[in-house]
Amino acid sequence: MKKRMLGNSGLEVSALGFGCMGLNFSYGHALSKDEGVKLVRDAVERGVTFFDTAEVYGPYTNEEIVGEALRPVREQVVIATKFGFNIENGKMNGFDSRPEHIREVADASLKRLGIEVIDLFYQHRVDPEVPIEDVAGAVKDLIAAGKVRHFGLSEPGAQTVRRAHAVQPVTALQNEYSLWTRGPESNGILQACEELGIGLVAYSPLGKGFLTGAIGKDTKISENDFRKILPRFTPEAMEKNQALVDLLKQIADRKKATPAQIALAWLLAQKPWIVPIPGTTKLHRLEENLASADVELSTSDLAEIQRAAAEIAIEGERYPEQLMKTTGR
Repeated sequence: MKKRMLGNSGLEVSALGFGCMGLNFSYGHALSKDEGVKLVRDAVERGVTFFDTAEVYGPYTNEEIVGEALRPVREQVVIATKFGFNIENGKMNGFDSRPEHIREVADASLKRLGIEVIDLFYQHRVDPEVPIEDVAGAVKDLIAAGKVRHFGLSEPGAQTVRRAHAVQPVTALQNEYSLWTRGPESNGILQACEELGIGLVAYSPLGKGFLTGAIGKDTKISENDFRKILPRFTPEAMEKNQALVDLLKQIADRKKATPAQIALAWLLAQKPWIVPIPGTTKLHRLEENLASADVELSTSDLAEIQRAAAEIAIEGERYPEQLMKTTGR
């Protein structure tokens, strides 16, 4: 597996990471703990060195799966987790990035993961009640204490990134970025990464499964699958957005690849410091995703995708209104 550096931080990871959330959270279909552990270890065997989890996935159980899977190979892998929510009785109840809470979360995550140090600790969403300087300062203290190695932010606004970075250098931003979610190109995030030497970890690089071509307007999404509440996953939106999948299929046929592989190869071709973290519960999908690192898109391929994608108006926001408000702050 090829490697990439997350910005100027010195943190080297596999060109594709593994987003672990979907192993047992959000998508309606949860693997057992043993199945989850096995799939994460399968990813390690195939060269993946970068794994992403969070206390809120489960909550807590996702970190336990990831920790159990990776402890035997701890020295070979980079483990990222996240803080920033108030969790009460197993449910998210608003934000909490107070420094004392960040310290509590770090200790609890270390215990669940069963490791000595968190490689990359992200603020999961910006907390409007806590100055970002205080958040960055708290993580700086955790780094000084040897509990955390690197600081990250997920879905912040560009100005927030600059303010945080002035207190404690930010290693990575985790934002949604894919051919159908291109906000980072226009909202200052890619520009901030370039200027400050920060890596971009692209989550949902396959559009929460849509860009694989495996789901469409006739797919019945189960009630306990969080895509059920997303505007882009209504049958009408999926029918309109199918044009993007058709474009990927067209390129894929020519390259003897799959739509998912083209979507991932496109992201990898954007910047050398972008690392997509697709997730899956299936080994064959994991192998398909990892093979995208070997798909070469020429300058003319990329120009063709750019031209064709510019003609396609994406239907529906990526989140409902109240969740959109938690991004870009």
